[in-house]
Amino acid sequence: MSSSRSGEIPHLVIQLLLGVLVCLLALGLVRLIAPFTVHRDGDYTLLAGHEIAYPCMGTFYARHDGDVVLVGVAHCYGGDGSRIADGSGRLVGTFGPLATFAPCDAADHRCLASDMTYITLEPDRIPWGRLDTVIMGRTGPRSIAGTHALACGDIAVGDTIEVTGVLGYREGRVLETGPYLNATDGDHFPCMIVTDARAVVGDSGGPVLLDGMPAGITSRSFSGLLAFTPLAEGLEALGLELCTSPDCGLEPPGTAVPASSTPAP
Repeated sequence: MSSSRSGEIPHLVIQLLLGVLVCLLALGLVRLIAPFTVHRDGDYTLLAGHEIAYPCMGTFYARHDGDVVLVGVAHCYGGDGSRIADGSGRLVGTFGPLATFAPCDAADHRCLASDMTYITLEPDRIPWGRLDTVIMGRTGPRSIAGTHALACGDIAVGDTIEVTGVLGYREGRVLETGPYLNATDGDHFPCMIVTDARAVVGDSGGPVLLDGMPAGITSRSFSGLLAFTPLAEGLEALGLELCTSPDCGLEPPGTAVPASSTPAP
């Protein structure tokens, strides 16, 4: 594992104690809220790239079998089957499982392929025709049509990334990649990518793009530097297919062609 700024950030070597770790959300506090609500008003037509459960963002749309889901961050997780609502109290959907993997060789840790879960959306929260779209802050809606999710091995030191969150749209460069295991954090990830972009509480779950490709989900802050976990591994662990077409290969309600009512001769 290498870093383009040696000494400026802690190396992500397994079993190494990090100097400063700021987890973007305390898991225990989140679990006290049911259903979860956001603390800000806004346009919730597109939830990918939008704050959905303070201080966590929606990431990308995906499909789970025949359901449309929104990828979310694991440390905003409320438990499989728990509900999440927006700032007006309107139901967004229901949490699925975490992106766990087994066997887990990290004792006393939760092994996650990526810092991910998903929310199965309520029918009236599905933006049909825009499921391949993510809001990237001041740059506006961005289509990921025709792309594919990137894995850890697709991401290298020096790559330029784009991210959005409560700080708005930012760009940065990858500083370091490697496995993450820390004695003070209950989660273990096979891959964590540290960047030189700024991060604050509320950026969790923010979508990360690399050369326009969906790359990951904002997960941690290391001394104010944004770190994310890769998207492809999390999607695979959750059995999800990333939406890269407007309707994600599904048939929106009311679009079925009715059978002809013309009587047979």
